[in-house]
Amino acid sequence: MDDRTRLASEPARAPLPQAATIRHDWTREDIRALFDLPFPELIFLAQRVHRERFDPREVQISTLLSVKTGGCSEDCGYCPQSAHHHEAGVKAGKLMEVDAVLAEAKAAKDAGASRFCMGAAWRSPKDRDLDDICAMVEGVRELGLETCMTLGMLTKDQAHRLKDSGLDYYNHNLDTSPEFYGNIITTRTYQDRLDTLSHVREAGINVCCGGIVGMGETREDRVGMVHSLATLPEHPESVPINLLVQVEGTPLAKVVPVDGLEFVRTIAVARITMPASMVRLSAGREEMSDEMQALCFVAGANSIFYGTKLLTTPNPEPDRDMLLLHKLGMTPMK
Repeated sequence: MDDRTRLASEPARAPLPQAATIRHDWTREDIRALFDLPFPELIFLAQRVHRERFDPREVQISTLLSVKTGGCSEDCGYCPQSAHHHEAGVKAGKLMEVDAVLAEAKAAKDAGASRFCMGAAWRSPKDRDLDDICAMVEGVRELGLETCMTLGMLTKDQAHRLKDSGLDYYNHNLDTSPEFYGNIITTRTYQDRLDTLSHVREAGINVCCGGIVGMGETREDRVGMVHSLATLPEHPESVPINLLVQVEGTPLAKVVPVDGLEFVRTIAVARITMPASMVRLSAGREEMSDEMQALCFVAGANSIFYGTKLLTTPNPEPDRDMLLLHKLGMTPMK
């Protein structure tokens, strides 16, 4: 085979993205081309972009606590906390006491976490709950931890109250593509989610927004999800990429699992298109091998949630996480 024949048989190479450039003009065609790259080339590009902005040996350790569990009026098909999914067996609870939350935050810090995330199973918080929520934020910040809240939809005034309390990040995921969204959630629209993100951004709070992979969506839906995130007026400072945790009693309990390498591809494309964002390897790690998690780190993930539970679903034991980081020669981010 001569050189011309050999080169003609090789797959076309996508142009190398400029790692130092933040773009908001990504097209679906651009993102689709990244997903379609040969795996070694995609991972090379993602690692190059990652090294431009971050130390590839560091991973931020985050802890997530459910401060109000169950009874949510939303019908998200993946969530056992929905009041629509009685067979999931999650009972509605009350908002935790502030002191109890702060005790959990201190324990998380003592275990090595630098970020503490608090989630409440609400469609949206009531104004009367914000006094305690804001006290939680203030107390966690006093411990020296980065703070994140996820409480559902917010009004402009609620976003400003959270900002005044010192909240660092607000999490509100888009979950999937606009086209597939209605297959997963019917009780609020995609635009509702975008409106909350706009309120959070306008209030001056960092945005934490990502999605879930493995809900029965196609690759084109994963393209659409990344496109929605990467073309926001400002990229989310934090992009959690979750692998669906299949919970009995929810509509997605029996969905066919997504291929592991396709999940890694999604991490890599998120890293390339949003180079300055923290890409968080979030739910689903309990089902991932060490090798799959290592590939996610190489693809640009630089944060994990640490502890035995994520809201109501399992998470790897802390010792397993620390052992994995040790084997990889990686260290927790300070």
